[in-house]
Amino acid sequence: MSPFRLTRLLPEGTAGADLRADVLHGLTRTPKVLPPKWFYDARGSELFEEITRLPEYYPTRAERSILAVRATDVAAATGARTLVELGSGSSEKTRHLLRALGPGLDSYVPVDVSESALKGAGAALGAQMPALRVHALVADFTRGLVLPDTPGPRLVAFLGGTLGNLLPDERAVFLRSVRGLLAPGDALLLGTDLVKDEGVLVAAYDDAAGVTAAFNKNVLSVLARELGADADPDCFDHVALWDRENEWIEMRLRAREALTVKIPELDLAVSFAAGEELRTEVSAKFRQAGVAAELAGAGLELRHWWTDGKGWFALSLSTAV
Repeated sequence: MSPFRLTRLLPEGTAGADLRADVLHGLTRTPKVLPPKWFYDARGSELFEEITRLPEYYPTRAERSILAVRATDVAAATGARTLVELGSGSSEKTRHLLRALGPGLDSYVPVDVSESALKGAGAALGAQMPALRVHALVADFTRGLVLPDTPGPRLVAFLGGTLGNLLPDERAVFLRSVRGLLAPGDALLLGTDLVKDEGVLVAAYDDAAGVTAAFNKNVLSVLARELGADADPDCFDHVALWDRENEWIEMRLRAREALTVKIPELDLAVSFAAGEELRTEVSAKFRQAGVAAELAGAGLELRHWWTDGKGWFALSLSTAV
C-alpha cells in the first residue's frame, strides 16, 4: 500500500459555524442567497453523482474525455513531481493525470472538506498505485492554504468547472491565492465550462427526471437536520435560469405560497412572499478570452487550451509570470 497521510487543517466545528453564519447572512438579506457548498451532505453527494450520469448533464463527461486524451500532454508540459488537487472528492477523474505523470510523480496532495472522501480516495489509490505518496488535507481551499513540503515542479488541478460557482470578485481572490502557491516551474490546470446554447445549459441544470430538483431542495434538508429549520421542500419549486448578461446559470428555490421558515438554532424566522426566490447556486460559463484575462489578473499566463470535441468544456494550463 502507498504511504497515506491525512492532515486536518479545518478546526473541529468549523462547518457548523460556517453554516450558521451563511444562513444568518444569506436569509436575512434581499434577495436571499445560500452558497452551493451546503448541497453536499451524504445525500447531496449521492444525488450529484447521479446527476453526473444523466444524459442532460454533459460537463463531467466532457471534462473526462479531455483528460483521457490530453493527460499525456499535461504531463509533458509540466513534468510535475507533485500533483495538488483542490476539491478532490473521490479523485476519480484524477486517475488519468496520475497515470500520465507516471513514475516521475512523487506525491499526490488531495484537498477537500470531506475527511471520509479523502480516506476513501486514499484507500483506492493505495491499491492501484502502491508507490505513490498521498498526503491528504482536510481543508477549505477558499480560506487560503499551506501545502506540505513535497518536491517540485507542482501541478495544481482545479477541475469540474467549480470555478464557476464563485462570483467574479471571489474568483479573482481565489486565483490570486492559487498563484501564491506556485513557485517558478509550477502550473495550474483549470476546468471551465463554456458558453453554449441556452437550451443545452438550462437542461443540464433542470433534467427531465427531476434529479437536479431533488439536489437543489436537499439544502432544505440540511437546514432541517443541522439547524432545526421547518422548511418543507414541497413548498418550493426548483428553478434554473440562464442569465445572458452575466453568462451564468442560476439555481433557485421559489416559494409556492407565502410562508415563514422557523430556524430554532438561530432564533430566526424567515418570511417568504409567494413566488419569492432563494438563490442556491451560480454556475458561470466562460470564453477563452475571459479565462485568459482572469488568469492574467492573478499573475498567471495561459499556455495551453484544450476542449472536448463539441467545444463545450475546456481545460487550460497556466504558469506563474
